Amino acid sequence: MQDKYYELTITLDDSFVDVIADYILNIYDEGVELGKGEIIVRSESDLTFVKDALVSLSENLENPIQMTYTLEEKENVDWIKTYQDSIQPIEAGKFYIFPSWYEAKKDFINIKIDPALAFGSGHHATTFSCLEAISTYVRSEDRVIDVGCGSGILGLACKKLGATVELCDTDPLSVESCKENFGLNEEGYDKLWEGSIDKASTAYDVVIANIIADVLRFIAKDLKTAVTDNGYLILSGILDKKEDLVKESFKDLTLEKRTLKDEWVTLVYKKEAHG
Repeated sequence: MQDKYYELTITLDDSFVDVIADYILNIYDEGVELGKGEIIVRSESDLTFVKDALVSLSENLENPIQMTYTLEEKENVDWIKTYQDSIQPIEAGKFYIFPSWYEAKKDFINIKIDPALAFGSGHHATTFSCLEAISTYVRSEDRVIDVGCGSGILGLACKKLGATVELCDTDPLSVESCKENFGLNEEGYDKLWEGSIDKASTAYDVVIANIIADVLRFIAKDLKTAVTDNGYLILSGILDKKEDLVKESFKDLTLEKRTLKDEWVTLVYKKEAHG
């Protein structure tokens, strides 16, 4: 272990933390910690390249995201252990989500996730609310797809309930992370691909999409087409200020449940059979 390490703190509007953290994960996937209105990146190598990449990203956006940066060199305590200690197991619905340095828990369905980012391990409000919805709406005989699967945690939850599970994500790193986490849990998915719901070849009893609101609106038609009659659509990743825009795109479905947690909304719709 080197004597020094680098710590980059990015301060920004809290509503952009997930989006920017996801971007960072594409170029650096270790020691990333999320906080309220901030992201902290740690490494034994200089992190100037991460800062420069974020500056370039913001400059090329139509509406630049305001970010401030603090890059410090610090004494190298065991920050990896410190980071691990900051990730606590959680209980969400029927599930207990825990990193590999904790023990499984009785009376819960256990899912082991070693997070690179906290929102991929059930801690983020959207993931937590989706796990609660899965506990209620997914049954053992269901055919399920997780769109924008990320770490694969939601698909894993469905698989552990006995469902047939397919997953997809447009990010190749997420596809690899999903594979690793299914392996970590000694579970097998039924299909996994790089891309989105438009590549699906069948219809599903439950479609799960924990993605940002603008993407949900963009792929709304494909999501609705993919749900069987009397099936359910679990939508999350929706900031409360964009809830009405999402609802407009799915107004032809029946809203079964709305959950608000930490400014994030999860909506469960039912596709009623007609005729």
